[in-house]
Amino acid sequence: MKSFRVGTLLLVLFIISVTFSLEVDAQACKPSGNIRGRKPPPGQCNQENDSDCCVQGKSYTTYKCSPSVVSKTKATLTLNSFQKGGDGGGPSECDNQYHSDDTPVVALSTGWYSGGGRCHNNIVISANGRSVRAMVVDECDSTMGCDEDHDFQPPCRNNIVDASKAVWKALGVPEDNWGELDITWTDA
Repeated sequence: MKSFRVGTLLLVLFIISVTFSLEVDAQACKPSGNIRGRKPPPGQCNQENDSDCCVQGKSYTTYKCSPSVVSKTKATLTLNSFQKGGDGGGPSECDNQYHSDDTPVVALSTGWYSGGGRCHNNIVISANGRSVRAMVVDECDSTMGCDEDHDFQPPCRNNIVDASKAVWKALGVPEDNWGELDITWTDA
């Protein structure tokens, strides 16, 4: 009888550990590949907001996923212009329109963008002791980059919330500190 209990206990522990490891594995977002950088033609990479331009021959990691969304999803806030002529490149994916930098709008990394599933939905971004609501209008493409469609900029990392100046202002971040900021976000 005692050996039956020990055997049952070991079986239950084994099932729990396998279930836990599968759950952790399902939450992991691994790179899906990489692309080689191409040198942009003269004047073709807009470096407004300190945007990076692709470097000829450099390997850039791509992702088809983002970390799991939880109640307070950790991310990196970056600065982007959604206006015509800004460093965001073309019009926004959600509505094929440009948006004022004075409007709180964001682009989410490919996995979080969810094939457009979050288009025109608001998210709440928290940092610096403040929160701001912003509308999702675009994808920060984690699968491609270094081409004309992406303004010859590298692919986004898989944990990016690319935000307009209005978001940075609302969070009370001094302008000389704009660029990258650790944040949390949630669906509104």
